[in-house]
Amino acid sequence: MPIAEQGYVHWEGRLDARRRPWRPIARLGIRLAFRRKYFKFVLGMAFLPALIFAAGVYISERIGDFREMLRGADRFLKIDPDFFKAFFASDYLLFWMLIIMVLAGAGLISDDLRHNALQLYFARPLRKKDYLQGKIFTLAFFLLLLTLVPGFLFILLKIIFSGSFAVLAEFPWLPASVAGWSLFAAAFFSLCTLAVSSLSRNRRYASILLIAAYFLSDIFFGIFFGIFRDPHFALLSVKTNLQQVAAAFLGARPLFDVPWAYSAAVLAALAGLAGFVLARRVRGAEVIR
Repeated sequence: MPIAEQGYVHWEGRLDARRRPWRPIARLGIRLAFRRKYFKFVLGMAFLPALIFAAGVYISERIGDFREMLRGADRFLKIDPDFFKAFFASDYLLFWMLIIMVLAGAGLISDDLRHNALQLYFARPLRKKDYLQGKIFTLAFFLLLLTLVPGFLFILLKIIFSGSFAVLAEFPWLPASVAGWSLFAAAFFSLCTLAVSSLSRNRRYASILLIAAYFLSDIFFGIFFGIFRDPHFALLSVKTNLQQVAAAFLGARPLFDVPWAYSAAVLAALAGLAGFVLARRVRGAEVIR
């Protein structure tokens, strides 16, 4: 009796797209970042300013107990926009944010290019927008962990230790400013990091390019400012532009007498260029449904 073999049967089901297909990409990126060597140590170092400033919030409400220890430094412990600017615009925090972007983000796209993984991503019901959203959320997760979470924690601690909402009554815009600056910084760092990552198949080259762009811009600013003494040369520095915009978001005094809108325009132009690079470099054969 002959045995009939069943050949290929066409699938007639319906393909349902997930509402947020970028989430598996983001989860994988976050898990891989924690597995990288020294990443947990770097993340811990980046949290040091948050711990110090949280202690400052406590001391500001117990200033009498620490008066002998502080010896006149109590004027720096007033919880106002300048206090938040000192945290968000500090060289230390921005430096460790950069290092985290190098460790967690330099290889996000370069590794996919190296292993020709983009074709595998786009062979599924996944659009370029979903792919980039997953990569951006990976980086934004760590950046918001270092900015948005401590910022709101400072406000909450101030309310708890003081037993009143006086800080919100005096600076009602502060929560929105903290959220706005945190999202702005996360978007800028994420876009620029991914753009640099897409320029090379080697994560080491991408890491070097990220660090060089950040520090060389600051070096050029220092050279030209030292020669001409014109504060407008601050626009050459990525770090200084971030500090100027942070001060504007928080309603604090800027570091240089330059309109913050100029710095915002420079950062927006860099972010726009990064978006253009990503649109050109991230390509794949998207599935037709």
